[in-house]
Amino acid sequence: MKQLELPLVTVILTVFNQEKYLEETLNSVFSQTYPSLQLIVIDNASTDGSLHIIHRFQQSGHVFQWVKNRCNEGLCRAFNQGLALAKGKYVIDLSGDDMMLPDRIAKQIETFEALPEDYAVIFSNAVYMDESGRDLNYHYAVDEWGRSVTQVPSGDVYKKVLENYFICTPTMMMRRETLNLLGGYDEELLFEDFDFWVRSAVRFKYHYQDEILTKKRLHSASLSSLVYQKNSGLLNSYYTVCNKAYDLNRDQQEFDLLAARIRTFIRKCLYAHEFELAMQFRRLLNYIENPGWQTELVILLCRLHLPVNFAYRFYIKNLKKASGQEGFSF
Repeated sequence: MKQLELPLVTVILTVFNQEKYLEETLNSVFSQTYPSLQLIVIDNASTDGSLHIIHRFQQSGHVFQWVKNRCNEGLCRAFNQGLALAKGKYVIDLSGDDMMLPDRIAKQIETFEALPEDYAVIFSNAVYMDESGRDLNYHYAVDEWGRSVTQVPSGDVYKKVLENYFICTPTMMMRRETLNLLGGYDEELLFEDFDFWVRSAVRFKYHYQDEILTKKRLHSASLSSLVYQKNSGLLNSYYTVCNKAYDLNRDQQEFDLLAARIRTFIRKCLYAHEFELAMQFRRLLNYIENPGWQTELVILLCRLHLPVNFAYRFYIKNLKKASGQEGFSF
């Protein structure tokens, strides 16, 4: 392809108090071997030195757009601000503490452009790193050639999306047309990935590119670690997405997979002391199938308001410590 024929790729970089890592992240964007890029930086009311780093990159001659929010708008709304400014055929959602390897975009574009138009998302493998930048492990375990040792879902992945978490979010490249068709991210939610996967995978295909192209940083205070914290709002967002999936499901197998996922969230509600929300999940489950005695036992424990949160968090902490993953949430 000639350079003039290269499709534009928009990187939407959302930043909130990530000065410790932001320079590395920005360098990973500007070090891409792919030349046709639009970078949009959304600072979500950072109170640390993140803005200073953004200004320094701009003053050094790097060309990009940036928006400073006066108050934290939440991750989903901040991304949508960037999406409104995006002009690329494809979009990458990047956090201010993750990194792209230099040839990531070039390799993804080469693969994406060869796919039929019913493919809306391409994703890949990733390296997890700790807060100091030390490599920990891979999202998908790899062999000596860096290839996944397990078969990763590709194509129609809607059922797999209902079943479990298997996509490393920052590795995704998405068609902007698809994002616009879906109305971007749901701004009422605290997170973007599960909802986007449900709403897009039911209509479009996903392609797995078996390469390591991104480095994702793990934090002890990551959003996912708050799922067992009462009133964090995360489980409420999951409840909203499960209701959407209920409306989108097309066959009994999909309802069975959703039912299993709902049972998991009911247990998490117990551990997080979200007792009333557990009852709401139970009512949704009852529309699909009889909850069964095991789930009803969990609901009974919720009705009794048993204080299991501390014991469960202690168990999880020691489990991660034993596996060498203390402080991190996968």
